[in-house]
Amino acid sequence: MIATVQPWVWLLGGALPIALILGGLFTYCALVLRRYVRIMINILDDVAPTLENGGSDCQHWNGEEVTFRAVDGHRLQGIILSHRDEDEPPLGMVVFAHEFGSDRASYQRYCRPLLDAGYDVFAFDFRGHGASAPEDGYRPRQWPSDRERADMLGAIAFISSYLEQQDRSCDIGVFGISRGGGSAILAAAAVEGVRAIVTDGAYSSDTTLEYLMRRFATIFARIRVVAENHPPVFWQFLRWLLFRECARRFNCRFPSVRKAIVRMGHKPILLIHGEKDSYIPIAQSQALYDLASGPKSLWVVPGASHNQSILVAPETYAYKVLRFFDEHLAVRSRVNRPCMSRASVREQMVPIGVSSSGFEPLLAQGRAEPATTRA
Repeated sequence: MIATVQPWVWLLGGALPIALILGGLFTYCALVLRRYVRIMINILDDVAPTLENGGSDCQHWNGEEVTFRAVDGHRLQGIILSHRDEDEPPLGMVVFAHEFGSDRASYQRYCRPLLDAGYDVFAFDFRGHGASAPEDGYRPRQWPSDRERADMLGAIAFISSYLEQQDRSCDIGVFGISRGGGSAILAAAAVEGVRAIVTDGAYSSDTTLEYLMRRFATIFARIRVVAENHPPVFWQFLRWLLFRECARRFNCRFPSVRKAIVRMGHKPILLIHGEKDSYIPIAQSQALYDLASGPKSLWVVPGASHNQSILVAPETYAYKVLRFFDEHLAVRSRVNRPCMSRASVREQMVPIGVSSSGFEPLLAQGRAEPATTRA
């Protein structure tokens, strides 16, 4: 006599192995995600400061020291710098945002051509930098957070009120370096009065960290072929998980510069990036450039590492930044002046063409400028 097996026994016998397989896959994925998040948290928290481009070797420019508040109420310090020619009205106002680990004194290197040419500059210290007090429970990092966004918005609000009191146009330009560049884009997306944006070494935390996750995954993964073939949705979910954990651990959020540049609309932007930047790949600035919908230029500086473009090509750097603000910010009644007020720079550079940024310079010796401008 043949014993009959109950249907539920067959069902259990088939479902149990499937459940075990699914449970194993879930456990494996959870362990992988946990490992990746732990690695990225360490990178976020422990990364060394970037190279500083302070202005200690540049002549100091006297200005008006001011105290103001970020939009979240944190007290900050800044300095309002007036252009050189007091007999002429200013061409415009530029808010300068320094890089991580530096302070407002770096305006002396980056903004001197603007001051010489007729622009006023407002430079300030982000919280926890320079003369601005730190915030209890918050430690600044290289990634632009909601705190740096609040500082940048506060600086823009303060200088806009200052301009209004002087019966001047409230249109301003912003000029940010590295993390300051990301903060400038975040603020520009929220403030109508920002008319022109220049960044050097800017990046979006989300896409940059995804790039780093992919890079370190292949280094630390036990099964390399698996790490190299994760589907895109895996990295997107990991990115979401990482920032969720960051908000819990670091008591802050890291807004997406990538999304902000889309919301920025048709505002003109000039992106500068060092060709040999080993920290932030050129692809990050290229991605921001591709997303920008207004007049835009991307200048890649040959031989320059992160935040070192101004040291590698200082004259071309000054020319491009000044020419960009001339086209998109300057008071039109005075824009007919020469592109650079300093004769030493003007003699070495002559405009030969027009791109979406308005120019492509050429060295006086007759060879093309050692960089690319992408329109």
